[in-house]
Amino acid sequence: MVNSRASRLRIPTFTLLASAISIILCTFFVFSFLFTTHSYSSHQHHYTDSDGGVAHGFESIRRSILALKTDPLKPRLDQIRKQADDHRSLALVYASYARKLKLESSKLVRIFAELSRNFSDLMSKPQYRTLFSSDASPVDESVLRQLEKEVKERIKTTRQVIGEAKESFDNQLKIQKLKDTIFAVNEQLTKAKKQGAFSSLIAAKSIPKSLHCLSMRLMEERIANPDKYSSEGKPTPPAVEDPSLYHYALFSDNVVAASVVVNSATKNAKEPWKHVFHVVTDKMNLGAMQVMFKLKDYNGAHIEVKAVEDYKFLNSSYVPVLRQLESANLQRFYFENKLENATKDTTNMKFRNPKYLSILNHLRFYLPEMYPKLHKILFLDDDIVVQKDLTGLWKIDMDGKVNGAVETCFGSFHRYAQYMNFSHPLIKAKFNPKACAWAYGMNFFDLDAWRREKCTEEYHYWQNLNENRTLWKLGTLPPGLITYYSTTKPLDKSWHVLGLGYNPSISMDEINNAAVVHFNGNMKPWLDIAMTQFKPLWTKYVDYELDFFQACNFGI
Repeated sequence: MVNSRASRLRIPTFTLLASAISIILCTFFVFSFLFTTHSYSSHQHHYTDSDGGVAHGFESIRRSILALKTDPLKPRLDQIRKQADDHRSLALVYASYARKLKLESSKLVRIFAELSRNFSDLMSKPQYRTLFSSDASPVDESVLRQLEKEVKERIKTTRQVIGEAKESFDNQLKIQKLKDTIFAVNEQLTKAKKQGAFSSLIAAKSIPKSLHCLSMRLMEERIANPDKYSSEGKPTPPAVEDPSLYHYALFSDNVVAASVVVNSATKNAKEPWKHVFHVVTDKMNLGAMQVMFKLKDYNGAHIEVKAVEDYKFLNSSYVPVLRQLESANLQRFYFENKLENATKDTTNMKFRNPKYLSILNHLRFYLPEMYPKLHKILFLDDDIVVQKDLTGLWKIDMDGKVNGAVETCFGSFHRYAQYMNFSHPLIKAKFNPKACAWAYGMNFFDLDAWRREKCTEEYHYWQNLNENRTLWKLGTLPPGLITYYSTTKPLDKSWHVLGLGYNPSISMDEINNAAVVHFNGNMKPWLDIAMTQFKPLWTKYVDYELDFFQACNFGI
């Protein structure tokens, strides 16, 4: 019983002793550690001030204990540096974007570049560079705060500039997209215009099936009845060479168009029996023309039908254009129908028509030699319609001029500069680029003045110089403007109204007051592409009642 109680008393005593020893050992190790750290810190910093030494000593002790873990200022420093780097990169991106939008001359590029440099300069300052020099050294919080303040100021400025520039960038981007869209649309428009012009050119070259049918049936009639229509071996009627009558020159290979010109002129003439029409065509269409003008009397008018081959002086040794038309290069230019080749020169595409290869188109320069006994003659294109009596033209005082024509210039349009190459020294020295152009299609020629002025020789001189098409491109108007320069008498505009083959805005009052209306342009009245509002002016003079027209369904 006594031993048992003694045993219970010894156990607590042993336990208390062990606990006391543990506490003493822990206290010893703690003070040893603190003493060692304090001694090391005092040795490193050499404090001389007792108060300061104590303060720094305790601070060092605190920091040393915290250094057992990560420095809490390090993540803050890394975050500040990352924000600075991000905004520096952002400024560089906006500067690059400004250059891409072609804003090199603007202040925005320079501002963003400067902002980027500011971030770099800030980070390279000596007092801040030490913050990033070593991960082991502690971060000075006061320096860190100053860095953070300056970085925030620069970030604020950068964001403000970006906010202001964003609207400008958006506008520039919209402008650039709009420019790209406009460019693409213009490309499509140019392509469509070329294709449209090419298609119009093909349509203008074409011969409608009904017109071809009519020519064939008239030729068939001519072959079946040679004696009825042939003029070979028959004397020339006196009226054909009578200078006291009203003479017209009409050169065409289109039998319907030629008949409309004669039909409209004779129906509107007060004394049609005093009018003489000299119709010249090529050998292939001669028979059809002879039959057409024998089918009716045309109100008593005199009609002479001849082939260009009947004028023997018109050969390549005398006529420069005939020699030039034999050129393979020129023929290739006219007959090249591939889109990519035919549309190379869209400005002069209207002249890319085989009709300019035909000598019929150049006969107008040989009128005095073709009709040596005549004093005056009226030249008419085959795409005109006569609406009034034209005998008043013979009463006009020509003042010694050769060519009576309606002028077409207004403002800066249809001046000599548009038809000739004034960079060529010969053209520049001879002609005034602002001189007013005039129209072919209805031209009243004084043949006596022509012979006196030697206009045909003048035409030959310039045509020979233009063999390589360096003085003017194509067509008969430019050589006409040259040949009759200073020898053209302006006529009142009511004599001749042009544009019915390409201009839909001509007023009907102007058309109704005109003596002659001209379907110049690609939209000829005998083609399907003709303008419907003007076509009745032409169709009213087509002889639809004739059997040949009905057999070919002409006009249907």
